[in-house]
Amino acid sequence: MQRRRLLTTAMVTTALALAGCAGQDADEPAATPASSAAGFPVTVGAVTLEARPEKIVSLSPTATEMLFAIGAGPQVTAVDDQSSYPADAPKSDLSGFKPNAEAIAAKDPDLVVVSNDTENIVAQLGKLSIPAFVAPAATTLEDTYAQLGDLGALTGHRAEAEKTGADMATRIDEIVKSVPARSRPLSYFYELGPDLYSATSKTFIGSIFAKFGMTNVADAADASGSFGGYPQLTQEAVVKANPDMIFLADSKCCQQSAATVTARSGWSTVTAVEKGQIYALDDDIASRWGPRTPDLVQAVADAVGKVPA
Repeated sequence: MQRRRLLTTAMVTTALALAGCAGQDADEPAATPASSAAGFPVTVGAVTLEARPEKIVSLSPTATEMLFAIGAGPQVTAVDDQSSYPADAPKSDLSGFKPNAEAIAAKDPDLVVVSNDTENIVAQLGKLSIPAFVAPAATTLEDTYAQLGDLGALTGHRAEAEKTGADMATRIDEIVKSVPARSRPLSYFYELGPDLYSATSKTFIGSIFAKFGMTNVADAADASGSFGGYPQLTQEAVVKANPDMIFLADSKCCQQSAATVTARSGWSTVTAVEKGQIYALDDDIASRWGPRTPDLVQAVADAVGKVPA
C-alpha cells in the first residue's frame, strides 16, 4: 500500500507536470489570533481566500502533517484515509487517490488541500465554489519549505510555517554535519517494494541521500527521466550494481526486512547483504516530504555512521 501511495503520488505528479482547543466547547467558534486574521484576503497560486479557512479538508498525508505542524490543526475538520499522522488528525473515509467531489462537499469545507489533481477534482470542487489547493510531491527540500509557506499563508499561520521550515533546515544541517566525510562514496539501493521499484537521485528521496555524498545505483535505470525518477530494477541489475547499503521503505507495507532480503536468491554476493548493511525505514516518514523529514535524515545518518570508513 505504501509503495502504491508513493508511486501514485509521484506518477500523477509527473503526469501533470512530471493540541487543539482542549476544554473548549465544540459548538463555540475558536478564537482567532490577531496575527492569524491578518493577511486576508490572500492569494496563493490559483487559490484566493477572502478569510481564514476554519473547515479544512486535507486529502494528502503530507499536507495533513504540515497543517498540524504549523498550528493549523484545529482548523482541519477531515483528512483522508491515508493520513496516519498525527494521531489526533480527524481521519475519515475520504480518498486522496480517487477523490469524490460530493463526499468532500458533504464535509462543508472552506478549503481543500490535495497533492494532485486526480479526477479533475479541482475543477469539480470549483463548480461547487469550494477552493482547492494543490500541494504536489516535492523534489527538493526547498520545495518542502515553499509548500509550508504556501499553507501558512492560506491558513493564517505564516510565522509558524516559516519557523517550522527554518527548524527543519537547521536540524537537517546539523545531522548531515555530524556524519564524518568518507574517502569513498557509499553506494545504495533504495527499495520502494519487493518488486524492486526504486527512486533515483532526481527525486526528493534522492536529494536526501545526496546530502551524504552517496551514489544511487538506480540512476542508470532511469537516465533519461522517462520513468519520472521511479524505475523498476531487475534482480540481476541490483546484484550487478552491488550496492554498499540497502534501505527498505517497504518494511511496514510489505514486511520486508534484512532477513527477507538476505534470503533472496542470488543476493548473497551483494556487499550490503554480505556485511549486514540493510536498514529498514519507516514507510510513512520515508514517503512524505513534510515536517518529519529530519527523522528520515537522522535514520540515514545513523545507518551511514555504522559503516566503517
